[in-house]
Parts: sequence; C-alpha cells; structure tokens
Amino acid sequence: MDYQKSAQAIFQAVGGNENINSLTHCMTRLRFKLNDESRVDDDKVKQIPGVVGINHQSGQYQIIIGNDVSEYYKELTKLTDFTKSNDSLTASTSKENWFNRFASFISSCMSPLIPALIGGGMIKVIVILLPMLGWMSEKSSTYAFLTIFGDAPFYFLPIMLAFTSAKYFKVSPMLAVTIAGIMLHPNFAAMVKAGKAVTLMGLPVTLATYSSSVIPILLMVWLMKYIEAGIDKICPASMKSILKPLLVIFVSGVLALVVVGPLGTFAGKLLSDIILFIQSKANWLAMPLMAAFMPLIVMTGMHWAFSPIFLAASIATPDSLILPAMLAANIAQGAASLAVAFKTKNKNTRQVATAASISALVAGVTEPALYGVTLKYKKPLYAAMISGAINGLFMGLVNLKSFAFAVPSLVSLPQFVSKTNGNNLINAVIVLVASIIITFVLTLILGFEDEPETATAATATTPTQGTPAATTIATGTTKIYAPLSGKVLELSEVKDQTFAQKTLGDGVAIVPTDGKVYAPFTGEVMTIFPTKHAIGLRSNSGVELLIHIGLDTVNLKGAPFTAHVETGQAIKKGQLLMEVDLAAIQAAGYDITTPVVITNTSEFSEITITEQEAVTQDQILMYTIK
Repeated sequence: MDYQKSAQAIFQAVGGNENINSLTHCMTRLRFKLNDESRVDDDKVKQIPGVVGINHQSGQYQIIIGNDVSEYYKELTKLTDFTKSNDSLTASTSKENWFNRFASFISSCMSPLIPALIGGGMIKVIVILLPMLGWMSEKSSTYAFLTIFGDAPFYFLPIMLAFTSAKYFKVSPMLAVTIAGIMLHPNFAAMVKAGKAVTLMGLPVTLATYSSSVIPILLMVWLMKYIEAGIDKICPASMKSILKPLLVIFVSGVLALVVVGPLGTFAGKLLSDIILFIQSKANWLAMPLMAAFMPLIVMTGMHWAFSPIFLAASIATPDSLILPAMLAANIAQGAASLAVAFKTKNKNTRQVATAASISALVAGVTEPALYGVTLKYKKPLYAAMISGAINGLFMGLVNLKSFAFAVPSLVSLPQFVSKTNGNNLINAVIVLVASIIITFVLTLILGFEDEPETATAATATTPTQGTPAATTIATGTTKIYAPLSGKVLELSEVKDQTFAQKTLGDGVAIVPTDGKVYAPFTGEVMTIFPTKHAIGLRSNSGVELLIHIGLDTVNLKGAPFTAHVETGQAIKKGQLLMEVDLAAIQAAGYDITTPVVITNTSEFSEITITEQEAVTQDQILMYTIK
C-alpha cells in the first residue's frame, strides 16, 4: 500500500488546509474536525485506496482505515501541522446539540489514549496469566515490574487526559498536565490514605483518590478554558509571562481539590451506580441488547464514548456489561467474515474477508470486517447481531465478567480469568466458541449476494461501431457503453486532480452535448448522491462505475438534476437514469465535463478506452477484462 499517495488523496479530498480544523486518530479511524463537511464528496473518499468507509459523527468526519491508520496519520502530518486548530469554528459546529458535543469531546480526548490503555491492559492480562501457568512467581521482582507496566497507563490516566482535553479546549497543555499532577501528587495521596480532615486556606478538601479517574480532570480542563480567558483579560501584558501561569495553577489547583474534583468523583460514581443498577435489575436483558447492537454502536463511533464507564469498572470492579458484550460482538464479526471468505467464489472478496476475520478474531479490531464485509453484504451483519443477542442472553444469565481492560479477542481471552471463579473463563470460552459456530452457520444459511469473479463471457470476431480498437473481445469482458453523448477526454485532461490523477480509478471523461444520462450496462444503482450530481452503478458482471456529472456540481445542491431511478433499483442497458440542465450548470459557472470512472479498477487486468474523439450513448466507451 502506498500510504503517501493515499494520504495525499485524503488530504485533497477533505479540502486541505483551509478546510481541516484538526486531526487525531484512534486505532482504526482518522478523525477530522472540518470547517465544512459538506465540501467533502464522501464517494471520493471511500474510493481512495486503503479507505474502508466514512462516518459523520459528533462533529467529526471519520475515515475508517483499519490497523494501518497510524501510517496514514504519519503521512498526513507531513503535509501540515494538525496539532494547531484553526481559530474559527463553523456554524455547523456551533449548532451541534449538547449530546453530539459531549460525544465529540469524549471521543476526541479518549481516542489518542487507546493504544496506551490497550498496551497496559494486555500486560495486565499477561500478569494474570503467567502466575496461573506457573511460569512466574507473584513474589518476584519481574512480576512487580510487569504490574507497574500494566498499571501505569491507568494510574496516570488523568495526566494523559489533561493533555488531550487541553488540546480539545485550546488550554495550555502543560498547565493542564500540572493540575492533573497536583491531583495525583504523592503527598496528597498520603493525606487521602491517612484519612484525616484537611483544609486549604480554610476551605475543606475532599479526600478523594484521583488516580485512574476520568471525569474530574475532564471537568477541570473544561473549566480552565474560562480561567485562562479571564486571567488573560485582567493580567497586564508586561507581566503575563510570569503572572498567568502562577494564577492559572493556583486558581485551578484550589478549584480542582475543593470543588471540581469532588463533584467529578461524585458524578463518576453516580454514573457507574446507575449502570450497575440497571444490570442488577435486568442483566439478562441489558447484555443481549448491548451485544446485538455493538456493531451499530461501533458504526457511530460511540463505542469509546463508553470509556469512562468500563474503564472505571475494569479498574475498580470487574466489568460485567460492555467488555463481555464486545467479546460476543467482535468474535461474531470475525466469524461472519470467515463464512463469507469460505463461501465466496470471488478471489478479491475472499482476500478482504479473510484479512478482516483475522483482525476481528485475533486483535478485536472489527472495522475492517464491519465496513469491508458484513455491512457491505448486510445479511452477514444480521447473522452477527442475532448471534450477539443469543450469546448476550447466556452471558447475562451467567454474569460473565472482565477483569482487565483489553479489547476482547482470542489473544486477550485471559482478561476473563478470575482468581475466585474458575467458571468465568470457561463461560468466556463458551461464548467465544458459540459466537464462531452460530455466526458462521447463520451466515451460510442467510447467504449473501456474491460478486462474480469474472464477467459473463462474451466474444466478437468483428468490432462493433465504437468498440475500442481490438481484433477480438476476450472471454471475461464487460462492455461499458457511453452514458452520455459528447466529446471524449482523457482523465488527465480533467480540471480536477482527484480525477486527473486517477485517485478514484481509471476511466474517461465526456464533455456532454445533451443532458440525458443513460445506463451504460445492465445492473443496479449502487447510490445516488443527495445532490444528484453523481451516480454509482454496478454491472451484473461486477464493474463498479461512477458517473460524476460536472465538476464541483455538488455545490448546486441538486437543482439542475432530475433523477429517474433510485438507489438499489435494477437497471437495463440504455435506460434513462438522469436528466441534467447543462445550461444551468454552465450559467452557474461550473464545468460540465463528466468523468466516468471504474472505481474497482484493481479488480481488472485490463481496461481499454475508445480511441474515438466523440461518442453517442449507443456506442461502447470502454471495456474491462478480468
């Protein structure tokens, strides 16, 4: 994979420097904060090599990549500095409801921490496992050090959150980290342990332990945004370099220990108590619902928004809801992909599904499986959700618990090891095996619409009118007729770098002479954009074609376009798909050049384009060979 080329294509597709406000990434997603998401053509982004899918969530433009996301992020950071957000926020951001803003806040702050938390979680799993196998003594210094390694990301979680939340709120990062340090200071920890009442300038200080906490520091950094702004207003410019950090640390430190910290501790405990109460009253119902709908939660990007809950649970008490539910859901995604790989006759589909199944089963990373396989074919997703509900009911009845924070998978199964309940791991193994078997069988029973490996055989000893120069048309060939009449241009001549550089795939462009768009083959409509400026088609032989009517015509919001078909509708070659007012497009100042691109170019050994300078809709524009 050419990470640099794909990163450049992503950078251009989302609007470059002028449209990118900030960028972070989690385990599988690039998370952009854009000034105007409507400027981005989702279809263009989806077709970039390496992109699995996209998601609009909580004010973020999320591009799902998979396990290689850090490589793309590295290449993107070479193009510009994403650590500094633009000063202006868009109107769309300011109009977000409180829930979306909260979800965006949690996601933005927690996502960068996930690798450290997973690493620490896996070490904690090893620390549990090695003594049980008799490979290490709990009294050894190595055991003690490994315990430190595993605990460190969790113990110092407030410091890491101080840094990420400071970037989110545009607070001085090192001042925020300092406040977190005050809350974790060994001397304050000693006061908490002693349990004697203490005061700060006569103000009572709540003796709370802030190590591994989430909510107190998030609340504090949010408040620091206003503290810094207020000090900036009253502090003389000549003394600001000295007075500002002094005042910020003093005011914030006092508030953190006297007011905000205790409130955050209370809020976190209340939230955990509510979740635990629901589980205690109806765990048999809560668990199957969580396990069944976990794929949809992942789709929205909200799975890490639960972090404060299950992190607190996995540190203080075992988690008996979210992580167990993720075990059933993750394994089901992997098993569904494995079934698709087993049943498909398409080599490319088998490769994608096999890799996706390994990622989900072994590492617990489900985005490749979800976006590349199960969601694409739908019925495997249904199979995984049904399996999740069935296994969730079992987990609720046996009260399965996770004793360490790690993304549930085959590798992290020891997170379900209990020192007091040997049946807990057995139940986790039962869930794992049952998820694989039930999902695999259900996927085979429900089936899916397989994409043929080769196109329908066709032969011709004499080229027809408009056929690209060739003496024969080989077996496994698909003819693609011109969807519009007009002048033919090479893609390199198109005044749009995404098309000119063939980022979306190989093809050709047409400068139309009339505004009627016809079906270039028999197949189905994959998608019609809400603005109707582009239409995606799939032939019965597996060719995926994008017809992009005009350049930048998304800005016209559908006004000059009249669609005669709908998404998912079957079409026949020569059927009228769309009527376009070309004069209106030109009057609005836009180019009517229409790229016709094969978006799954990599699946074909050869793509041949007509040598004619002009075509009509009854002539062959190009053909593909498997």
